[in-house]
Amino acid sequence: MFAARPLVKSFCLVPIFLMVGCSGAAGKRVVLYCAQDQEFAELILPEFTKGTQIRVDPKYDTEADKSVSLYTELVKEKARPRCDVHWNNEILSTIRLQRQGLLDPYESPSAVRYPASAKAKDHTWHAFAARARILIVNTKLVKEAERPRSLLELTEPRWKGRFAMAKPLFGTSATQAACLFEVLGPDKAKEFYRGLRDNEVNIEPGNKQVAEGVGAGKYAAGITDTDDAMEEDGAGHPVTIVFADRDRPKSERMGTLFIPNTVAVIHGCPNPDGARKLVDFLLSPEVEGRLAETASHQIPLNPQVKANLPKEILRPEAVKTMNVDFEKAADLWDEAQTFLRNEFSRP
Repeated sequence: MFAARPLVKSFCLVPIFLMVGCSGAAGKRVVLYCAQDQEFAELILPEFTKGTQIRVDPKYDTEADKSVSLYTELVKEKARPRCDVHWNNEILSTIRLQRQGLLDPYESPSAVRYPASAKAKDHTWHAFAARARILIVNTKLVKEAERPRSLLELTEPRWKGRFAMAKPLFGTSATQAACLFEVLGPDKAKEFYRGLRDNEVNIEPGNKQVAEGVGAGKYAAGITDTDDAMEEDGAGHPVTIVFADRDRPKSERMGTLFIPNTVAVIHGCPNPDGARKLVDFLLSPEVEGRLAETASHQIPLNPQVKANLPKEILRPEAVKTMNVDFEKAADLWDEAQTFLRNEFSRP
């Protein structure tokens, strides 16, 4: 079992204040649609207001419809946007918004140090602070030698009825499905999800509930994100993390899937100047470092950030990563969602 760690409660973010400044935007507000977990966003956003005098009015979604509800609202509000900045907890819905012309280009100075893969070619979105899709295993129910090493093992008879996943129509669970459609091909991906269904996978509303179920011993294993798994670790529950498919040969496309947060300025937003300042703030090394050192332990993409991650959290360079083309995965979103809705929405 992992050792519990205290939540980091205070930080010095003076460099961010110097960077974003206190321009004539004082007294204005920025509306943020935020799919990041509220408890972690609320650790960060007050520092932006303190440094700029720009109030942030965040709108959050729920664990059950993670990222999808905000995407739907942004599409509905296209003609008259209410949102200035979209902080998404994944990338595919952001790409879909980009393709509909809902995002404004902005080449943030805070993004200079990020790799090219973390930026849209037209600068309409930036990626930062990744999480890995992993397997969480109850150490009291599953001996070390019996723990799954691959996501695909969950279709084996020994796991029948003993594991859980979030409904694959929302958030990172839906993103993972579209990525598997891209990497495995639609036919093999459909075979995999049918295998999970036939193996009596337990469906939970969100990744947090999956992790909690494994931590409580309700399930032997589950598919979730590193941040939700680490919360169970921090609570002292008997769990361990398995970076699924981390040992795959380099010649294969399967591997551990890392999903970044993304941030974007909404096209036609009410406060574009304030929106750009908030994007600069969120992409700053200080904020990525802070997200890494809170209980969420999100993985920095900026190589400048030397965060003190726990040993259980592996960076992409330490494992075989999934070789996924996010643009092509976005192309497969509708096909994946239609299939999964049919398979997992029926009684």
